[in-house]
Amino acid sequence: MKAASAQTVPVTIENNALALGFTGSLGNIDAYISAVNRLPMLTQEEEISLARSLSEQNDLAAAQKLVLSHLRLVVSIARGYLGYGLPHADLIQEGNIGLMKAVKRFDPNQGVRLVSYAMHWIKAEMHEYILKNWRLVKVATTKAQRKLFFNLRSHKTGLETMTPAQVDALASMLKVKPEEVIEMEMRLSGRDVALEAPTDSGDDDKFAPIAYLSSDTTEPTKILEAKQYDRLQSEGLEDALGKLDARSRRIVEARWLANDDGSGATLHELAEEFGVSAERIRQIEVVALKKMKGALQAYA
Repeated sequence: MKAASAQTVPVTIENNALALGFTGSLGNIDAYISAVNRLPMLTQEEEISLARSLSEQNDLAAAQKLVLSHLRLVVSIARGYLGYGLPHADLIQEGNIGLMKAVKRFDPNQGVRLVSYAMHWIKAEMHEYILKNWRLVKVATTKAQRKLFFNLRSHKTGLETMTPAQVDALASMLKVKPEEVIEMEMRLSGRDVALEAPTDSGDDDKFAPIAYLSSDTTEPTKILEAKQYDRLQSEGLEDALGKLDARSRRIVEARWLANDDGSGATLHELAEEFGVSAERIRQIEVVALKKMKGALQAYA
């Protein structure tokens, strides 16, 4: 969202604009609106002459006069979009961009006044700004959704959900499906919700959506850890055991892998099996486990 506030002047006016009546302090939005309303309007003959100078000679002074004389149009159109809760100055700023685009593309030989031609460009820029900044998540992306977004609010009679008859009537008028009307109404009635609680919320953290929407089973790092552990338990363990001699492998398997509950053979039982002391079995086990640990490093 743009950083401009309601106190930001939405356009920079050159000093020579004073000759057109653009005088007074422009320190805030009210002063700006008052100033643009004092700018003189052009006659049709003046407008055509300036537009031809721009198109044929690239006369930037003519372009400036065309823009300045229509700034009040931008202010007027911006008032119609104040209900979306966005700064008035930002709306005017975006509209001024659309006005400049219209002046650049205006063809005086089409027999149309600039005011009629510029309205499309001014509204287009304001629409784009509103759709990008009204919510964190876009509510309208297709052409049909954009049409619904800017018409649904004005056709609803109250805060209540639209009746089936109202939905059908609006869908017929805008030439969209009733299901699209219902979906857009749901989007407009919703609101943005922060996943995490504010930093100064204290004990409220546990009630933030992040607390009950998060899942360890779908968290990326947990998934990677689980896959790595599974690989270590299967492929890695088998590879590490394969690096041991037969006696060492038998001791490790009997001591640690024979039962799931960890109750493997004792040192004395294995000492009797191999005809050596229990201390010797312990030494072989230590060396074998150390060797396996080195082999498993490749899977860590």
